[in-house]
Amino acid sequence: MAATQGFKPLPQSNVPAAPSHQASSAQRAPQHLRTPSNRKTIYDRNLNRTRTAELSRASFAYLFSEMVSYAQKRVTGIQDLERRLNEQGYPLGLRLLPLILYREPARTSVRPNRILPLLQFVHGPLWRHLFGRTADAIEHSSSADNEYMISDNEPLVNQYISVPKEMNQLNCAAYVAGVIEGVCDGCGLKAAVSAHNGGTEMWPGKTVFLIRFEEEVVEREGLLEGKK
Repeated sequence: MAATQGFKPLPQSNVPAAPSHQASSAQRAPQHLRTPSNRKTIYDRNLNRTRTAELSRASFAYLFSEMVSYAQKRVTGIQDLERRLNEQGYPLGLRLLPLILYREPARTSVRPNRILPLLQFVHGPLWRHLFGRTADAIEHSSSADNEYMISDNEPLVNQYISVPKEMNQLNCAAYVAGVIEGVCDGCGLKAAVSAHNGGTEMWPGKTVFLIRFEEEVVEREGLLEGKK
C-alpha cells in the first residue's frame, strides 16, 4: 500500500454508607477467600502510583500472542481476524482516555473535542502511555477531508508475532487501531480506524493507522472553523 501518497503532514457524587447489617455480613465472609492484610483492594490505589511503571516485554509478548491466538479461533480470513483484534482493543481505548486525562497536568487535561487536538493527543500522550514514545507522523489526506493517518515505524505489537507467508497481509496492529477508535469515540468524534502495512526500505515494519471520521464530525469541524 502506498500509505503516504496524497497525504500532507500535520503539526505535531457521594455514595451513602452501607447499612450496618451488610458490614457485619461482609466480616463473616468465608475464611478461604484471600484478602490483603490491610483490607485494601486495587480500587484503593492512587491512580498516579503506577503512571511510570512499565510491563516487561516478555510478559507483554506472551499476553499479546495469547490474545492473537484467541482471536484467531473460528475466523473466516485475515479481515475477520483483524476485525476481532480491533474489537478487543476498542474497550481499552474507552477506558484509557479518562485515565490519561486524569494523569495529565491540569492545564492540558481537557478532553479533545476537535479533530486536530484529538490526533495530537493520540500521537503524543496516548502513544507515550502505551509505548513510551510518541508516534512517528500525523498526515491529512489531500483528497478526502475526513481521512487522516498516524504512522508508527516500528509498532511494538508486531515485533513478537510470527506471521505465516499465506497471511502476509495480516497486521496485528489492528488491536492498536481499536484502541485509537475507542479514544475517538470517547471524545465524541466517531471514526473508523484500520491498520495497514506501509513498509519502506528503511522501515520494513512500518504501520499506518488510517482514521476515517464520520461526515457529521467533519461538518461540525467546518462550522467551528467558520466561527473563528
